[in-house]
Amino acid sequence: MPTTRIEKVNSLLQHEIGTILSRDFNFSGSLVTLTRVEANGNLQEAKAYISVMPEDKTDHVIGVLNKGVYDVQQKINKKLNMRPIPKIRFVKDEIIAEAARIEELLEKIKEVEN
Repeated sequence: MPTTRIEKVNSLLQHEIGTILSRDFNFSGSLVTLTRVEANGNLQEAKAYISVMPEDKTDHVIGVLNKGVYDVQQKINKKLNMRPIPKIRFVKDEIIAEAARIEELLEKIKEVEN
Protein backbone atom coordinates (compact mmCIF):
# COMPACT_ATOMS: atom_id res chain seq x y z
CA MET A 1 0.00 0.00 0.00
CA PRO A 2 1.51 3.35 -1.00
CA THR A 3 2.29 5.90 1.67
CA THR A 4 0.27 9.09 1.40
CA ARG A 5 1.55 12.60 1.93
CA ILE A 6 -0.34 12.92 5.22
CA GLU A 7 1.33 9.76 6.56
CA LYS A 8 4.75 11.08 5.56
CA VAL A 9 4.05 14.44 7.21
CA ASN A 10 2.82 12.68 10.37
CA SER A 11 5.97 10.59 10.54
CA LEU A 12 8.24 13.58 9.92
CA LEU A 13 6.46 15.70 12.53
CA GLN A 14 6.56 12.87 15.07
CA HIS A 15 10.31 12.52 14.62
CA GLU A 16 10.99 16.26 14.87
CA ILE A 17 8.63 16.89 17.81
CA GLY A 18 10.04 13.88 19.66
CA THR A 19 13.55 15.21 19.20
CA ILE A 20 12.54 18.66 20.46
CA LEU A 21 10.70 17.22 23.49
CA SER A 22 13.62 15.05 24.54
CA ARG A 23 16.16 17.85 24.06
CA ASP A 24 14.31 20.94 25.33
CA PHE A 25 11.85 19.77 27.97
CA ASN A 26 12.61 18.21 31.35
CA PHE A 27 9.79 16.50 33.22
CA SER A 28 11.63 15.10 36.21
CA GLY A 29 9.82 12.17 37.77
CA SER A 30 7.71 11.58 34.67
CA LEU A 31 8.11 9.49 31.56
CA VAL A 32 6.70 11.49 28.64
CA THR A 33 6.17 9.71 25.33
CA LEU A 34 5.01 11.11 22.00
CA THR A 35 2.88 8.22 20.76
CA ARG A 36 1.70 9.58 17.41
CA VAL A 37 1.00 12.72 15.40
CA GLU A 38 -2.09 13.17 13.25
CA ALA A 39 -2.29 16.09 10.82
CA ASN A 40 -5.64 16.99 9.32
CA GLY A 41 -6.26 16.68 5.58
CA ASN A 42 -5.36 20.27 4.64
CA LEU A 43 -2.23 20.25 6.84
CA GLN A 44 -3.39 23.27 8.86
CA GLU A 45 -3.43 21.55 12.27
CA ALA A 46 -1.81 18.50 13.85
CA LYS A 47 -2.53 16.74 17.13
CA ALA A 48 0.49 15.38 18.96
CA TYR A 49 -0.65 12.58 21.28
CA ILE A 50 1.24 12.38 24.56
CA SER A 51 1.38 9.54 27.08
CA VAL A 52 2.66 10.28 30.60
CA MET A 53 3.66 7.92 33.39
CA PRO A 54 2.54 8.32 36.16
CA GLU A 55 -0.86 9.23 34.75
CA ASP A 56 -1.71 11.75 37.48
CA LYS A 57 0.88 14.16 36.00
CA THR A 58 -0.65 14.07 32.50
CA ASP A 59 -2.65 17.30 32.80
CA HIS A 60 0.39 19.20 34.10
CA VAL A 61 2.63 17.91 31.29
CA ILE A 62 0.04 18.67 28.58
CA GLY A 63 -0.39 22.17 30.02
CA VAL A 64 3.36 22.84 29.99
CA LEU A 65 3.68 21.53 26.43
CA ASN A 66 0.76 23.61 25.14
CA LYS A 67 2.24 26.73 26.79
CA GLY A 68 5.56 26.01 25.07
CA VAL A 69 4.03 25.05 21.74
CA TYR A 70 5.10 28.36 20.16
CA ASP A 71 8.77 27.51 20.72
CA VAL A 72 8.23 23.98 19.40
CA GLN A 73 6.47 25.41 16.36
CA GLN A 74 9.31 27.86 15.69
CA LYS A 75 11.93 25.10 15.84
CA ILE A 76 9.91 22.94 13.45
CA ASN A 77 9.49 25.90 11.07
CA LYS A 78 13.27 26.42 11.00
CA LYS A 79 14.08 22.73 10.62
CA LEU A 80 11.59 21.62 7.97
CA ASN A 81 11.46 22.85 4.41
CA MET A 82 7.73 22.37 4.07
CA ARG A 83 4.74 24.65 3.60
CA PRO A 84 2.33 24.79 5.25
CA ILE A 85 3.62 23.53 8.57
CA PRO A 86 0.63 22.45 10.68
CA LYS A 87 -0.13 24.18 13.97
CA ILE A 88 0.70 21.73 16.74
CA ARG A 89 -1.64 20.94 19.61
CA PHE A 90 -0.67 18.50 22.37
CA VAL A 91 -3.40 16.15 23.62
CA LYS A 92 -3.59 13.18 25.98
CA ASP A 93 -3.40 9.78 24.31
CA GLU A 94 -6.42 7.92 25.68
CA ILE A 95 -5.56 4.68 23.87
CA ILE A 96 -2.63 3.93 26.19
CA ALA A 97 -4.80 4.34 29.29
CA GLU A 98 -7.47 2.08 27.79
CA ALA A 99 -4.88 -0.57 26.94
CA ALA A 100 -3.52 -0.47 30.50
CA ARG A 101 -7.04 -0.89 31.87
CA ILE A 102 -7.65 -3.90 29.60
CA GLU A 103 -4.37 -5.47 30.71
CA GLU A 104 -5.38 -4.97 34.33
CA LEU A 105 -8.74 -6.64 33.74
CA LEU A 106 -7.10 -9.56 31.95
CA GLU A 107 -4.73 -10.07 34.89
CA LYS A 108 -7.69 -10.13 37.28
CA ILE A 109 -9.42 -12.73 35.13
CA LYS A 110 -6.29 -14.91 35.16
CA GLU A 111 -6.10 -14.66 38.96
CA VAL A 112 -9.74 -15.68 39.34
CA GLU A 113 -9.32 -18.67 36.99
CA ASN A 114 -6.31 -20.00 38.94
